[in-house]
Amino acid sequence: MMNGVKSDTGISVNLANGEKENDKGSKVNGQKSCLCVDKVTVKMNGSSTFVEKESITKNCKKPGPLRNVTWSENVDETDLEVPGTPRTPRTSKTPGHEKCTFHHDLELDHRPPTKEALLPEMSKSYRRLLRSLGEDPDRQGLLKTPERAAKAMLFFTKGYDQSLEDIINDAVFDEDHDEMVVVKDIEMFSMCEHHLVPFYGKVSIGYLPCKKILGLSKLARIVEIFSRRLQVQERLTKQIAIAVTKAVEPAGVAVVVEGVHMCMVMRGVQKINSKTVTSTMLGVFRDDPKTREEFLNLVHSK
Repeated sequence: MMNGVKSDTGISVNLANGEKENDKGSKVNGQKSCLCVDKVTVKMNGSSTFVEKESITKNCKKPGPLRNVTWSENVDETDLEVPGTPRTPRTSKTPGHEKCTFHHDLELDHRPPTKEALLPEMSKSYRRLLRSLGEDPDRQGLLKTPERAAKAMLFFTKGYDQSLEDIINDAVFDEDHDEMVVVKDIEMFSMCEHHLVPFYGKVSIGYLPCKKILGLSKLARIVEIFSRRLQVQERLTKQIAIAVTKAVEPAGVAVVVEGVHMCMVMRGVQKINSKTVTSTMLGVFRDDPKTREEFLNLVHSK
């Protein structure tokens, strides 16, 4: 018997009537994935040897059905991104968040900001700004102002350091509840990206659960994530709604934001009593007028 003859398939086979399988499947997490298998059959006919190769498949599992979105719109992942937001968050995985200079909410797993190293450069920029205004940055009242202003700006924009996954923190619960949940008058502070001056107000969020509910405080934290960035109110409203959608996959989400913009109060038209109201309605809140009306009545009730 002759052994070790290599066929044109690139594997060694025994030159005797028999079969050998060369499994080309890969392994994912220790389990074999669904790929083809080469079945090599060696046949001997007198002095001649024939090697036959047949490709078959095995252990194939059909992919599961895709989840149907409960409203007609497609939720775009990019809608949660603020233009200009760095792909790498302003954080580090280094332990020590309890000593974080800019974040004071220990319930969240904050990590030291990597931009802390930029404080000297930011302080120099504020110092140059003061000098450009005709001020003396070395006088007593302004001596530490550049550093304070740099730290304050990092705090005002701390939402760049947080993600939806960080703040949800497994606070999604299975619950047989399909009635409307509303949290209203959530305080909101943000920075206008056009003038770098504040706008502030209140946010009301409602959603219709589909067997999943979200911890109530997490709705307020979602507001914090997206308001603590350079923003416009229209985009902020939509981002909050989509974030709630991603968190609990409800039948619908409604968000109403009422804001006062300092860029209209302190400058420009200087209309001190003006308020801006924006809304985003998804799912049943957009499709069903009665559901939308119920939400708006709850939001506006005293």
